[in-house]
Amino acid sequence: MYKNKVLFLVISISLTIQFANSQNNTNSPYTRFGYGDISDNNTGEQRAMGGVSIGSRSQFSINNVNPASYSIVDSTTFMFDIGSSALISRFSDGNKTKATTNANLEYINMQFPLSKTVGFSAGLLPYSFSGYNFYTTGQTTILSNTTPTNLTYTKLNNGSGGFSQVYTGSSVNFFNHLSIGVNAYYMFGNLNNYRSINFSSTNITGATQANSIEVKNFRFRYGAQFYNTFEKKHELTLGFIFEQKGKLNGNYSQITTGVTTDTTTNSFSSSDFDLPMMYGVGLNYTFDKKISVGMDYSMQEWSKAKYFAKTDSLSNRSKLAVGIEYTPNPVGRKFADRIRYRAGFNMSDTYYKIDGLKPNKNFGITFGLGLPLRNSNTVINATFEYGKIGGVSKLNEDYLKFTFNAIFNEHWFFKRKL
Repeated sequence: MYKNKVLFLVISISLTIQFANSQNNTNSPYTRFGYGDISDNNTGEQRAMGGVSIGSRSQFSINNVNPASYSIVDSTTFMFDIGSSALISRFSDGNKTKATTNANLEYINMQFPLSKTVGFSAGLLPYSFSGYNFYTTGQTTILSNTTPTNLTYTKLNNGSGGFSQVYTGSSVNFFNHLSIGVNAYYMFGNLNNYRSINFSSTNITGATQANSIEVKNFRFRYGAQFYNTFEKKHELTLGFIFEQKGKLNGNYSQITTGVTTDTTTNSFSSSDFDLPMMYGVGLNYTFDKKISVGMDYSMQEWSKAKYFAKTDSLSNRSKLAVGIEYTPNPVGRKFADRIRYRAGFNMSDTYYKIDGLKPNKNFGITFGLGLPLRNSNTVINATFEYGKIGGVSKLNEDYLKFTFNAIFNEHWFFKRKL
């Protein structure tokens, strides 16, 4: 048993180092806006249910979205969850298409009890991803000595990076029907965005702009869950989460060249960048521990958050998720009895604007399986998601995402009898 504990800790440290240094898992041009693609931090099984998580409360999985869920952990159980993903994206503009593939370790979570009524969780999660490299060409007309001249120009855009976050959280049960919890996050990482325009004529000066954001920031999330069991077979949980608006602490720079004869450097401070207020509510119902259905709604008020000292480039992001899970016989002896079948759907807004317009809604359709290992509480989860990223231009993005995660569930905190 001691060797198993040491092995878990060694794996955790090794994967944490790898995760912190390999943050880019996207090639989407839409990640050039704002802080990139914001992660919802759903685990593999939650993604299979469309992202339902706020009201989720299970002894067999870790729910870092709502910290109030940690108190359900069994008093002798240690859980460890590792998740990775592969993403295939397809871009089309009406004339041609392009496909890209990315794979990455996504998250690492662990959870264990501090007492019979208090649970604790910690891990490493992504906050955002950015990765793109593309160019466009076109023509424009200028007047040279009152004579119209046609010029060809090329616009180049590329960027990389993202923010990671280490979290610790705890929750406590009250009166056997209420749990309250909190997560503390330390955010770190950097985003680099570069864009330029060059002309075919050497007499016309092009322009470049490089933006850099390096973050070192703390923030908190608060959660609550009200839960009850009716007539032994009916379980109902109502969950809430909340994050207050706050400054995004870090270092920022914006360097522009070519527009004037001198290079200009704009300096910004933490007061020019915000993280939004966020709140969400979720409802989960379980019948006889076999069928579980849930629905979540969340809102991030990005329209009130500053980005490079402005509040007109970001917009509110709402998300609706619904999902279902079915297990034929959770206590059955046969492998087929304990397979968990999942499906879900989600729909959300983007939190950025393109040319001053709000893009179409994103949507995703999900399904997955939870495969239990023999003579063990460990579960292997496989999730598939097809989705579409909204746009206001001719560029469309469709994606297929595969998530694989393993939840190791070990009995650590008990005394063996000789």
